[in-house]
Amino acid sequence: MNSIQFSFNTQTSETDTLILPVNDKGEIPEVVENITDRDVLATTVKSLFDNQDYSGKPSKTMLLIDPSKTQWHRVLLVGVGNLEKLTAKSYISIVKATADALDHCGTKTAVNALVFIAPQSIEEAALAWSTMQNTMIFQKSFYDYTHESRGEHQAKDPNLEQVIFPCSQQTSAALQGQSSAIGMALTQDLANMPSNFCTPTYLANTAEELAKTYGFESNILDRQQMLEIGMGAFMAVAQGSDTPPKMICLSYQGADADQAPIALVGKGVTFDTGGISLKPGAAMDEMKYDMGGAATVLGVFKAIGELKPNINVVGVIPSTENMPSGNAVKPGDVVTSLSGQTIEILNTDAEGRLILCDALTYVQQTYKPAKIIDMATLTGACIIALGHHVSAVLGNNQQLVDQIRASGERTYDRFWQLPLGEEWDEQLKSNFADMANIGGRPAGTITAAQFLARYTKDINWAHLDIAGTAWVSGSNKGATGRPVPALVDFLLKQAN
Repeated sequence: MNSIQFSFNTQTSETDTLILPVNDKGEIPEVVENITDRDVLATTVKSLFDNQDYSGKPSKTMLLIDPSKTQWHRVLLVGVGNLEKLTAKSYISIVKATADALDHCGTKTAVNALVFIAPQSIEEAALAWSTMQNTMIFQKSFYDYTHESRGEHQAKDPNLEQVIFPCSQQTSAALQGQSSAIGMALTQDLANMPSNFCTPTYLANTAEELAKTYGFESNILDRQQMLEIGMGAFMAVAQGSDTPPKMICLSYQGADADQAPIALVGKGVTFDTGGISLKPGAAMDEMKYDMGGAATVLGVFKAIGELKPNINVVGVIPSTENMPSGNAVKPGDVVTSLSGQTIEILNTDAEGRLILCDALTYVQQTYKPAKIIDMATLTGACIIALGHHVSAVLGNNQQLVDQIRASGERTYDRFWQLPLGEEWDEQLKSNFADMANIGGRPAGTITAAQFLARYTKDINWAHLDIAGTAWVSGSNKGATGRPVPALVDFLLKQAN
């Protein structure tokens, strides 16, 4: 991934491009500061506006080459519209349009005056928020999937090397944004990769490479080890596949050793056929991204490896394929989880919760965390409920849920809370085991989380259902890298 250098300098004379915001009146907004030749540029922009050559509407760009009487070789005009009506969504669209315009010109070094613009809804540390969004979006915009599976694809080779913010330093915000984008790129690479390449073993090797690069501790459990300690739910899913399952564990120590870590648990089903409860064939190819939770954990660890916050974090990834075979688990089978609770498997396509429940038990037994956040592309019901714009969050501790939601708002990687309760838990009753693995069609996202809640009664826990946000279908299909930004922000706030 091309890494852009971000810096802060009010002296902007040694660059080749100026990124200049223009409002819907054809003016450079008053909040924009420290711009060389501002008066001349203001006259040029106003003339373009008056002659209807440029409107200043949000996300509209125009590249000026060698504008007269200025030092600039290029000036990229970027419409921001009416600042009083600017929203976080429209601002992000504006920055994306800017990055796209830079990707199609010869700019190597740019002064980015967009940093002064922030939605009025962003009340706290607007400059820091804008800095973080700019660095994250600029870095992410140059992401390109270049794995060998893509054959002779010509990889992107962007010209852009450096972005300068002409303002007081917001170094931590820029570093957070860039590190989040780098973590997102890893998450995207893993989720985009075909499942014959991205196997549980590949995920385990990726974790070990991160451990070697950043000094994490790693531990990988294989099938026999998991059978021996009693992971009956996880192994029930794995038994239908010839591909070896893995329990992947990473540990980062940035604080005192006696400080209980925050645990991140990510679902790692590298391909989900549904098992004996076979999925429809349409779009089944996209089930390679059913390890989006695992990819998120690894992306977050890459980001914290770059950032090195003062906090202890562990990551646990149960990873397997879910395949139909003569050995596959069947509807009606009863298995015993690592916690000792028994589960009647009514639908083998509800496999994510089966591998997660053993991982949740294992992380509590092994690492004694202070709190757990699990993340999974868990339910199609979540897409029906929330679409593709926000992820679902559920949990047993309101403060933890609120903190995650706040990080989602800060990064625009948003969450919406759904409830938990006894009413939904009753849907999991079984005549033949302690619980069933599904609760019927009503409230499918909630009953899936309610299932996991039975394994997290003694710890603060939150569950993120990212089924609708981790992947985009259609002509531009591919992984999004979410919710890496929100989780990185959450961990940094916990460290502070």
